Amino acid sequence: MDTFTVLLADEAATGTLGAAVARALLAEQQAIAQRGFIWTLTGDLGAGKTALVRACLHGLGVKGPVKSPTFSLLEPYVVSSLDFYHFDFFRFRNSAEFSAAGFRELFSPGRICVVEWPERAAPLLPAADLETTLSVADSGRLCTLSAHSELGSACLKRIRATWEPHQAPDGAR
Repeated sequence: MDTFTVLLADEAATGTLGAAVARALLAEQQAIAQRGFIWTLTGDLGAGKTALVRACLHGLGVKGPVKSPTFSLLEPYVVSSLDFYHFDFFRFRNSAEFSAAGFRELFSPGRICVVEWPERAAPLLPAADLETTLSVADSGRLCTLSAHSELGSACLKRIRATWEPHQAPDGAR
């Protein structure tokens, strides 16, 4: 498993990482069109999951506010020729609610599915291509990205190349 850890010192750093994810997704657009892409985000409440997705969506050209899907469960967007589905499963009590919601069919080619609180839909949720874990660290956030597929690794390689000029925490890469 390929991983990359960065310290997001502030909101600007979160925006920079979100933009890097957006560029990686656009660069892999053809592969995503053929097989789809699943990006999961885990972390405590307030860890910055929605802020990172919002920065990514703005990097993909979405204008205006980007709402958290905590109450709606899903906020859909269209970016380039791809559907972008932002899910938040915080309110799920168990994976049966994922099944009952009928979301499984949305995880398919041509779609970027971004899932906050993926553990609430496990084990029914398809495997992630890219997993992000956020945790509070001093005044910022520690962010670990892990690739779980060839496509996830290609995106992570692009993200890492973009991030190289920034300082990573000691030993993180």
